[in-house]
Amino acid sequence: MLEHRISDWDNAYTNGANIAGGDRWPAAWVEPARAFRDALSAEGRARLDIVYGDRPRNRLDLFLPSTPPKGLVVFVHGGYWKAFDKSFWSHLAAGPIGHGYAVAMPSYTLSPEIRIGGIVREVGAAIGKAAALVDGPLMLTGHSAGGHLASRMASATTPLSPEVTGRIRHVVSISGVHDLRPLMRTAMNETLAIDEAEALTESPALLRPMDNARLTCWVGGGERAEFLRQSALLANVWIGLGAATSLVVEPDRHHFSIIDGLCDPEHPLSRTLVVE
Repeated sequence: MLEHRISDWDNAYTNGANIAGGDRWPAAWVEPARAFRDALSAEGRARLDIVYGDRPRNRLDLFLPSTPPKGLVVFVHGGYWKAFDKSFWSHLAAGPIGHGYAVAMPSYTLSPEIRIGGIVREVGAAIGKAAALVDGPLMLTGHSAGGHLASRMASATTPLSPEVTGRIRHVVSISGVHDLRPLMRTAMNETLAIDEAEALTESPALLRPMDNARLTCWVGGGERAEFLRQSALLANVWIGLGAATSLVVEPDRHHFSIIDGLCDPEHPLSRTLVVE
């Protein structure tokens, strides 16, 4: 009989130090994102820094296909709720745009200035703003902490309006963190300040899915064991609560390379996200 126990919670949720060449990121995303923004801006297909709230980081970018949009994809960035902004990820819009969908990418206020529950409400406001700008079906996706935020939008206690939730066709959580309780054991919780009450109200795996939820948890085969477990956890729990779920473990991908599929319209990740 094998027993499994985690003794070092910080290491369990540390990605860069456990990836060969992991110090390349996040810098490796900066130039592709800038080049993509510049190219679409030159074509008149980028609307940058759209205001959706009162705080300085309550801004989103909207990227448009060359034809009238079939619908809207919203990508929510990661960074453990305490790092990065929308500017690192613009190039990931290429895949959905290649299928004819507009893509919105919001920034949000970061911890410790705000609690995770507050970030959830901000992301809900950003999605509401973007949905008012683009008609049609809505797909939500996010990476790491952004996977948490995207799947949180599809829970029964979503901050989204009924009009917006009625448009959601698919949620894809990429290497998401769906149960916040383990993070209470990490040093980063000095910044995040997650307590038991917040973990219970903001963890998708501890909440019921909204009616007719459709969820895919997508994770890299080379990721930390906790990210594989967190993805399997949500897919497993929500299918037992009436949602349609799937779990995809993509071989030879780690926590940083797993999002590359969104750059390519023909990659299975992009195709899965917008499947009709």
